[in-house]
Amino acid sequence: MVYEERNVWAGLIVSPIVLVAYVVLVLQQAAGGPLTAVDWFPLMLWSIGGGIVGTILLSVAWGILAGMRDPDGVGRSDIRDRDIGRMGARVEQAFVAIAGLGVIVLCGIGADVFWIANTMFLGFFVAAVVGGIARVIAYRRGLV
Repeated sequence: MVYEERNVWAGLIVSPIVLVAYVVLVLQQAAGGPLTAVDWFPLMLWSIGGGIVGTILLSVAWGILAGMRDPDGVGRSDIRDRDIGRMGARVEQAFVAIAGLGVIVLCGIGADVFWIANTMFLGFFVAAVVGGIARVIAYRRGLV
């Protein structure tokens, strides 16, 4: 498994954990009350930061283990990795655009800021996961 693919897998492992943790924390703070009353902003920032740190730590640990087995190939990259990265980025952009449209609609109907921010947060999550899955499929089956 090449460096870039390990990073994609690290993101695919950490992202759902972060999303579930964020949702659980928001629901705990709501305690049966309205979700819009939750102080979601710090939770979201910590979730995003924790996801970034978790992905980096997992990627580094995985890279160290891979480096022990194959010291010469641990950080190697080629044109295929670049092409797969570009394809995954295009897939992600499509889902971020869809989330952006959802945010525009929510703004247009005067939705609470909680729903607007969480729609975008969920859109980023979906984009990252779908883009990561597209990359993994491309690594396993190749680009057409």
